[in-house]
Amino acid sequence: MNIAVLDDDQAHNDLLAAMLRQAGHRCTVYERPPALLADLRRQTFDLLIMDWNMPEMTGIDVLARLPELLSTTPPVLLVTSRSVESDVVEGLNAGADDYLVKPFEPSILLARVAALLRRAYPAAPPTSGETHEGWTFDPAAETATRDGKTEQLTSKEFQLALILFRNMSRALSRDYLLERVWGHRADLETRTLDAHISRLRGKLALRPAGGFRLVTVYGFGYRLERCQTVLEDAQ
Repeated sequence: MNIAVLDDDQAHNDLLAAMLRQAGHRCTVYERPPALLADLRRQTFDLLIMDWNMPEMTGIDVLARLPELLSTTPPVLLVTSRSVESDVVEGLNAGADDYLVKPFEPSILLARVAALLRRAYPAAPPTSGETHEGWTFDPAAETATRDGKTEQLTSKEFQLALILFRNMSRALSRDYLLERVWGHRADLETRTLDAHISRLRGKLALRPAGGFRLVTVYGFGYRLERCQTVLEDAQ
């Protein structure tokens, strides 16, 4: 998963990033809240881990800004030295999904991270199919079936389709999609992603007539949305 860490303590950031990367996550570190907020306009993160007390803006201030920037807010873990009950209540009521007091045991942090990611992004068993919005995805055959019609997808198309349907209505950055589907490929041109998106629009009818809209988010990436046009016309 792609995780952003926000804390003005560089030593803490380095330690946290090392733990998360060792657990298999991709981690981007920020020491200033404005830098994270700016990147949220260009990048997609699956989880935000942030401190409370920071110069310029507090973690509570950042939580208040997230709905202004994101249509769907990722889970947030507030990691802070503030330990009194009223602070915990305020942090959770401000929008944090979990709260961890410094200092902490690495195993506890990683368990909290894993729990937040499981709740936010439940994964189907690897050998079973998934059904999203009427489409049934078969991982063994790499097919998608709807209303008795089956579409054969390539491996990359299948992975890309699942990510889009699992994140319905969530804007996903180009870098996020390229990382999740193709891995670390600095040499990969974004036209490769555009070509796969175009093919999925055709194969899975991701257009208003098919009940969906696969939107290009200018300067960011793509968002798959439900389209009400068909339902409204039927009424």
